[in-house]
Amino acid sequence: MRLCCWRRALLAAGVAVVLGLPRGAQATAVTVQALDPAGRPLAGAVVAIEVGGAARVAAPGTHFEISQRQRSFEPGLLVVQTGTSVDFPNRDTVRHHVYSFSPAKTFELKLYNGRPSAPVVFDQAGVVVLGCNIHDQMIGTVVVVDTPLFGRTDAAGRIVLDVPAGEHRLRVWHARMREGTDLLAQALKVGATGAVAVTVPLPVAAVP
Repeated sequence: MRLCCWRRALLAAGVAVVLGLPRGAQATAVTVQALDPAGRPLAGAVVAIEVGGAARVAAPGTHFEISQRQRSFEPGLLVVQTGTSVDFPNRDTVRHHVYSFSPAKTFELKLYNGRPSAPVVFDQAGVVVLGCNIHDQMIGTVVVVDTPLFGRTDAAGRIVLDVPAGEHRLRVWHARMREGTDLLAQALKVGATGAVAVTVPLPVAAVP
């Protein structure tokens, strides 16, 4: 299985992707628990840990797809490492006009059918909101992170990442946070022995 397909399968299952760690690093299990303001678990939160010495940019050829089907983006949320290229194939019978005005990546794919001639390279970390200039209900998100250690929380609001000892930076984001909010960051210290557990309350909007 090609690397891009392997990573896509892991992300779809909510499993952490751990690639490009410093050679010879001893890993410690770090559990991150995402909670809403009422203390309830938040499924689907994006969690990334920036580790010194780990590759900030994705391996050459790392590639994903966000298709348009039934006038929606599939997947509606994609998490990628900086430098990843993403194709936007249109699998509908109508044309789409995909764009983003987000500071982390501004681009425009004007009215088209089929597959654009070139993918979009997400070369800066941050939250990129996608839209369609023809169908206002179409909203998608690409979260770009400067680390190979990332994933999404499970139904219990948890994710476990294997992290080398040291002082790192933890970044967390959820789709219910206020529009325009970047990944929240905090320091993370990991020892050489013993598991680490971190609870992160997120300022998300209540479910209607």
